[in-house]
Parts: sequence; structure tokens; C-alpha cells
Amino acid sequence: MFNYYVRLALKSLRRTPVVAALMIGAIALGVGVCITTLTVYRLMSGNPIEHRNDVLRAVTLDNWDPNQPWDDRRPELPPYELTYRDAMALFESDIPSRQVMMRKGPFVVESDPALGVKPFLVEARLTTKDFFSIFDVPFEYGGGWDAAADQGAQRVVVLSKETNDKIFGGQDSVGKNVRLDGKDYNVIGVLAEWTPTPKFYDLNNGSFDGIEEAFVPFNIGQIDQVQPGGNVNCWRTQPLNSFQDFLESDCVWIQYWVELKGRDKVEAYQSFIDSYVQEQKKLGRFERPLNNKLRTPEEWLEINRVVASDNSVLVGLSFMFLAVCLLNMIGLLLAKFLGSAPLVGLRRALGATRQTIFNQHLVEVGVIGIAGGVLGIGLAGLGLLGVRQLYENYDTLTRLDVTMSLTALVIAIASGVLAGLYPTWRVCRVQPAAYLKTQ
Repeated sequence: MFNYYVRLALKSLRRTPVVAALMIGAIALGVGVCITTLTVYRLMSGNPIEHRNDVLRAVTLDNWDPNQPWDDRRPELPPYELTYRDAMALFESDIPSRQVMMRKGPFVVESDPALGVKPFLVEARLTTKDFFSIFDVPFEYGGGWDAAADQGAQRVVVLSKETNDKIFGGQDSVGKNVRLDGKDYNVIGVLAEWTPTPKFYDLNNGSFDGIEEAFVPFNIGQIDQVQPGGNVNCWRTQPLNSFQDFLESDCVWIQYWVELKGRDKVEAYQSFIDSYVQEQKKLGRFERPLNNKLRTPEEWLEINRVVASDNSVLVGLSFMFLAVCLLNMIGLLLAKFLGSAPLVGLRRALGATRQTIFNQHLVEVGVIGIAGGVLGIGLAGLGLLGVRQLYENYDTLTRLDVTMSLTALVIAIASGVLAGLYPTWRVCRVQPAAYLKTQ
């Protein structure tokens, strides 16, 4: 019976092609706009490290100005980053299973005539060995470095897939050398495709930027005096006549994460950082009230307001636009269905029940919904392409996957059925006698 209803629906749509095209276009346009905004919102609000949410913590200490909070609008929040000396002090703790301190820094990849590579600038992440394991970073070749490389600031490097493709043509480059800022670095690993969105581990320097192009041991930054490539925030004037002065200052610029397995470990580490700050207070530092926080990735994303309120508003507006499209579709369906009232009256006179008529017309609006959904997926793809062209940093946010494609179809079918309920009910109320003629 369902196949029969589908055939009737297709025949009915062919009888009024212009009206059918307008209805399909209305749904497609509404769904296309909705899926475009929903896709961006979904990827923006995602937690790419959700499977480790229970064990990872972002560490923050409140060493800011005693007379003014870090954020005037949210005075309860400490700075998002740590000073260099505080990070180094916390790194001595053996409470975390793993811990990582890190920051960004620029390096110049020098030319290599043998490889045909011209000099270019890369944004590197200077970090400690646990970065790759604590964040489940995938490798295509090789792996990360060990504690000895951290302590000895060995000149080793892990390349991103993109950088390895650019320098070595995508080949296994483990064991080969690259020159960064005039020094040879041995390649020990190459990452596989990895695009955490948002870039949860460093939300201060572009939440939706791509990952860094190279990764080197943290202490190299101090030995070679690699300038910070990300945010540096200072609250008081201090003489910074040398790089060492900068390292010893109260400027915050280091991101710090720990892995704490179990509530007892979390409590122990919280006690540790509180005790550390209390000791520093005796030395005249940390003049603000005790305010040290350990945030899960989910809390960290929320606190950093990765999803701007504008994006939520856009999602709401897109659904309002879909509602307007559906109102137009209701008008078109009423005109179409009531225009076929004589045929419905004849079928009723020949014995068709109201339920049969209702089912037939509901299948018809379902077919319209499916067609509108398919077209809407195409329009959403074009919409996301437009967003990608306007905002370069949104490249990872504009990918239409299977989930969102299926969502588009569901929204389209549901919208079509919803819009068709009233017109279908009206045509089912047709009285056969009003359309039967006697000779």
C-alpha cells in the first residue's frame, strides 16, 4: 500500500510541477540555512577530548593584581596561564600520572637544496614529553621523546603531517634532520591527521586554529631564548632587560595540564597547589585570596566561552527562518490539496476512507520533505563553503559529515510532515456530495 501512495504522490507532484518546486525549494532553503549554522555550532561546542574528561585538569593559579581581578566581568576567575617559575615549580610534583607545560614559539625552517625546500616560518609548540600521551595524539611515523630529551633539551622534533608533507613529501622522515633557526633537529616522529576542534589544550591563542606545525622539547625555548608566540599578560611593571628577567617575571604565558586518576589524586593535587601558593605568599607573591582551580576539559571550554553567544543566536534565527519557510509551504499545500478536492470527493464516493486519504497526502508531504532534504544538504554544503571562504580559521568547522547530513533529512521530513498536517486534515474533511454532479 505504501508503494501505491508513493506512486500517487509522484503523480500528484508532476501535475503541479511549479508548486511542487516551490515547496521543495522552501524546505531546502530552510534546512540548508539550519544545517549550515548547526554544523558550525556543533563543532564549536564539541569536546574533542571528552573520553578523557574525568582525568584531565587544566591548572590555574591566581597571581594577578591584588587591586584588580584578571577579568572584571568575571572576578572569580584566575588567569588562564601560569608564570614560567610557577610552572617549573609545579612540574616537580609526582602526584599527577602525567603532566605537561607548554607554550608557542616561532621557528624558521631553513632551506634544503637537496629537498627543494625554501625557507618558511612555522609555529611550534614547545612542550614536555607527556603532551602526546596525555592528549592521545596519533602518530603516522615514530613517536614522541623521553624524559632525557626534556631534561637535556635535546634537539629533537615531531612534525605535523602537513609539515612533513611540505618538507619530505609525506615520506617517513624519522631519523632525518631539519634545520630550525640555524640548528639541526632530528625528526623522531610525524603526526597522523589530528584536528582537535576546538583546540582545547590552548584556547588562548586561537580556539579554532590548526595544530602547531612542529613540536620540540620545552627547555629548548629557554636555552635558545625563543620568544613567546602566543599571549603574554603582565599586571605590573618589572625591569625586563634580558630573557632571564622575563622568565623570572610575574607575566603569565605557560599553559599547564595534569592527568589525575581518581578523586583522591585530584584532592591531593589541589592541596599541593594550595600549599605552594601559601608558601609563595610568605615571599610576598600571590597577594590575592587563594583561588587555585583545576578544570576538566569540559569546564575549560565553558569558562573560555569558546561558543560565542552570537552563534547561539544564529542557530535560533536559522530555525525561525525555517519556520517562515514552512508557513509558506503550508499556504502552497492548502492551495494544492484543496485544488484537488473534486478528485478526493470522487475517491471518497467510491469508498476511500478518510484514513486512506490522510495517509496518501501525508506520504506526499513526506516525499516533498525528502526531496527538500536532499537539496537542503547541497545548499548547506554551499553555505559552509561560503563560511570557509569568509573565515580562514573556520576550515575545521565547516565539514558536513554523515551525522549532519542525516540530521538534515530528519529535519526536512519532520518539517514537511508538520507543515502538511493542517492541509491534509482540511482535504480529509471534504464532503463527497459537494463535488458529485447528477445528470
